[in-house]
Amino acid sequence: MRGEAQLLLWIAGVHVLGFVCVGVLMIPALRDSDDSAGGSDGGSDDGWGNLPVAPPKPGRWPGGGIPLPDAVQSRVRMREPGRLYDRLARPQRRPAREPSRRPVRALRSSSGSPRRCESGR
Repeated sequence: MRGEAQLLLWIAGVHVLGFVCVGVLMIPALRDSDDSAGGSDGGSDDGWGNLPVAPPKPGRWPGGGIPLPDAVQSRVRMREPGRLYDRLARPQRRPAREPSRRPVRALRSSSGSPRRCESGR
C-alpha cells in the first residue's frame, strides 16, 4: 500500500470509530423513559418545591455572654450611620523640619585634591 492510501484509510477509520462512540452515547439520551422523573410519588406535585432554606441551627460555641477579660473596648462605637473616618480623632501633624545647612564648597588646589574653603579666605 502506498503512503497516501494508508493515511486516507487511517483518517476514515478514526472518523468511523468516532461516529460509533457518539452513537453509543446518544442512545441513552434519546430513549423515551417515563421513569426518568425520579421519585416514588408518581409525579404528583403539590406546589411545595420551592421552600426557603431553613436557617442553620445555632452552635454551642461561641456563645454570647460577657466579654472575655483580655478583650479591649474599641475606640469608637458606631450605632448610627456614618463613616468611621469621621469619628476617629485626627492625628497630630508632625512639626516642620528645620532647613538643612548649606554645604560648604570645596576648592581645588593646584595638586587636584579638594581643599576646604574656610570663612576667612
